[in-house]
Amino acid sequence: MALSKISILTTLLKLAGKLPLRVAQALGTGLGLLGWWCRSESRRVTEINLGIGFPDMPEDQRRDLARASMKQTGRTFMEIPLMWEWPVERCLDLIKEIDGEELLSRRDPNQGLILLAPHLGNWELAGLYFSSRYKMAALYSPPHMPEFEDYMIRVRGRLGSELVRGDRRGLARLITLLREGGVAGILPDQSPRGKGNAYAPFFGMDVRTMTLAAKLLQKSGAAVLITYAERLPDAAGYRIVIRECEPGMAENDPVIAATALNASVERCVRRIPDQYQWEYKRFRHRPTGLPNPYHPGKLCK
Repeated sequence: MALSKISILTTLLKLAGKLPLRVAQALGTGLGLLGWWCRSESRRVTEINLGIGFPDMPEDQRRDLARASMKQTGRTFMEIPLMWEWPVERCLDLIKEIDGEELLSRRDPNQGLILLAPHLGNWELAGLYFSSRYKMAALYSPPHMPEFEDYMIRVRGRLGSELVRGDRRGLARLITLLREGGVAGILPDQSPRGKGNAYAPFFGMDVRTMTLAAKLLQKSGAAVLITYAERLPDAAGYRIVIRECEPGMAENDPVIAATALNASVERCVRRIPDQYQWEYKRFRHRPTGLPNPYHPGKLCK
C-alpha cells in the first residue's frame, strides 16, 4: 500500500527529530544557502522586505543581511522537528538564559497574560518554555493538510498547552482562559485575513495588522508582553527574551492599537534582524490602490 502524504511527512519529521542541534543547524544553514545561490523566491522576497525595512542601509550590508536571514530561516526550519520530537526536557535544556524574567515575577497571578511571539528566532521553543510554566493556550491556523492537524496539536500540546483555532469559539475560549488568569500565546506578525483589521505602519509601510490582541485585552483585562527565543552562536542554545510592549495596545482606536503592536514587534526585530522570517510576504496587504511590492505594476486590492 502506498504511503500517504501525511505518513511520509511525519516519518521525515521523526527522522529529522533524531538529529543533534548542531547537525540540524548545519543542514539548515545549507538549505538557506542553497536557496540563496539558486536565487529562489524566498531570496527575492527577503531582499524586497529588507529594502522596505532598511532603505538607508548600504546595499552590500543589506545583501549580507539577506544572506544571513536565509541561513537563519533554514536553521529554524530544521529545528522544528527537534522541538516537536525531542523530549520536552531536552528542548528546555537548550535555554541558557532568561532575559526579562523579572517581568513575569512581577505579574499578578490572577491577571491573564497575552504573550506576543513574532516569527523571530525559535518560536516553537518559546512556546514550550511558557507552556512548561503556565496554563496556556495558543492560537493557531489549521494546516493545509487536515490530516496533519492531529499530529501538530499532539506535539505542541505535550505539556498540556491548549491549541485553539482562530474562529469565534476559539476566541471565546481565549477570553475565558485569560479571565481565569491563564496565558494566551499569539503570533502577531502574520498578515490577517477577513474584516476587522487595521492598517498600521511596520518598518515604515502601512500594512494590514491584526486587531485581535487589542480586542482580547479589552475584553479580558489581561496584561501583555512580547517574547522570543534568540538563537545563540555555535549551536550553544537559546536565550528567552521577554519585553514590555509599546503603550497603546489596548486602545479602542484600532489604528492606535495596531500601531503599538507593530512597533513592539519591530523593536524586537531590530535587535536581531537576521533571525526574523523576512521570507514571509508581510507587506502584501496594503491600503487599496497602493503598489504591491512583490508584483511590480500591480496595485493592492
